[in-house]
Amino acid sequence: MTTNSPITPPSFGLDGRVAIVTGASSGLGAAVARSLASLGARVAVVARRYDKLAELATQIDGLAVACDLSDLDAVGTVVPEVVAGLGPPAILVNAAGTMFSYEPAESEPVDALRKTMDLNLLAPFLLAQGVFPHMCAGGGGSIVNISSISGRVGIPGIPQASYAASKAGLSGLTSELAIQWARHSIRVNTVAPGFFRSEITGPLYDAERSLEYLRRNTPLPKEGTANDIVGAVMWLAGDAGSYVTGQTIVVDGGWTAR
Repeated sequence: MTTNSPITPPSFGLDGRVAIVTGASSGLGAAVARSLASLGARVAVVARRYDKLAELATQIDGLAVACDLSDLDAVGTVVPEVVAGLGPPAILVNAAGTMFSYEPAESEPVDALRKTMDLNLLAPFLLAQGVFPHMCAGGGGSIVNISSISGRVGIPGIPQASYAASKAGLSGLTSELAIQWARHSIRVNTVAPGFFRSEITGPLYDAERSLEYLRRNTPLPKEGTANDIVGAVMWLAGDAGSYVTGQTIVVDGGWTAR
């Protein structure tokens, strides 16, 4: 007679691990930082607005690192500051990103294209390079990039060519880094949220016509929030997702499944 071995539930605990979260002054980045800290991580929060960062860092007993991530020369200062203040990072969540233009593709200015790519794609790449040697020395780590369903499907009525290109590029970067760095036990994944209320999408939720459009095209009968995205990030950041790498996880209430 044989018996099945008991199944041990996966652990979401992150006790003592150092995490870096960009775009943490508000919205999804702040929610991710709070959740990581609640699971025991020591969190460095990164964004331009130091006043909001300092308040959050105090609340979660973390470290505030002020940096304009669209300034690629400044990006290189982030990881050394975190190492000096908290120790070598085991988790990186690239949540910073925005749209610099709402022009149609045929007239989107070159300056907006460059700024979008710098912040949404190149800064995450540089930060990944920055944490790489520390994760190698520590026996592995997890990088989670925050993308968007805009990198997978076009959204009628919302011109965002450079933003979509940058987010699609982030998923491509994820796949490549996951393969190159797998031998170092560094996992790299992307979470692609659908629509939820944020600084970027605020106008969509404030106008009844666009709000009805979002409701009509989202199969799940609820309005998405930052907290709906956080669970996927926590899964990928820690040991519960230890055999997942190179993936883009879509969290969109069913939008792209239609």
